[in-house]
Amino acid sequence: MRSRLTLRFAGLGYLALLLGIPVGLVLYRTFQHGVAAPIRSLTSSDGAHAFWLTLEIAAIAVVVNTIFGVAMALLLVRRRFPGKWFLSGLVDLPFAVSPVVVGLALLLVYGRTGWFGGWLADHGVRVIFSMPGMVLATIFVSLPFVVRETVPVLEELGTDQEEAAATLGASGTRTFWRVTLPAIRWGVGYGVVLTTARALGEFGAVSVVSGRLVGQTETLTLRVQNEFERFDLTGAYAASALLAVMAIAVLLVMTALERRRHAG
Repeated sequence: MRSRLTLRFAGLGYLALLLGIPVGLVLYRTFQHGVAAPIRSLTSSDGAHAFWLTLEIAAIAVVVNTIFGVAMALLLVRRRFPGKWFLSGLVDLPFAVSPVVVGLALLLVYGRTGWFGGWLADHGVRVIFSMPGMVLATIFVSLPFVVRETVPVLEELGTDQEEAAATLGASGTRTFWRVTLPAIRWGVGYGVVLTTARALGEFGAVSVVSGRLVGQTETLTLRVQNEFERFDLTGAYAASALLAVMAIAVLLVMTALERRRHAG
């Protein structure tokens, strides 16, 4: 009993030192002089633009990675083909590569002197230092989550229900919508939540390809650094607090999904 309590307090103390105290200090610093200044910073034109740009990029990345993730999971679990192991490993590449390297790679491919940069510029398309580049960077770094949450659910599900539906004459599309997708919905939902959390907090890759232009390509994470460099600590703390609140909201959704998943 005593060892169990010791382990519990050790675990809680570790989490408090790493997570609870730093996040609590950010919230304290944000509101130590009242709520007017942080609210004024967040509702300014630049603050509101950073907030909506963050949500917009995350929404696009989540939709794209959800469609790609489900398709890739079906391909990896339901199909046999040469090089399958290589493709499976390639999906995990964003876990291994630094986001800064991802940003630099996008810069080399889509920048003005990159492989496609000149051609895109001639056709009036700007990727780097604009929203398309930031979306590409966010999609890349948050790519594996839906795949990795869906693959084990598909493997556990097996093929019996899908084969039964096919035997009864259901098409592949109808089988997917009526049989496969409802069975893997919790895995997909969990992956979507993780993708959302990663997309909202992305900094390194987006920082390289955005140019950090205030009011144009500045997300909330970039705003934290920009405000610090301008010695506007209130603005930096306000953006940090908003990101923390959004992360906590995502965590609550993830916890609720996990409970419903086990209850179901």
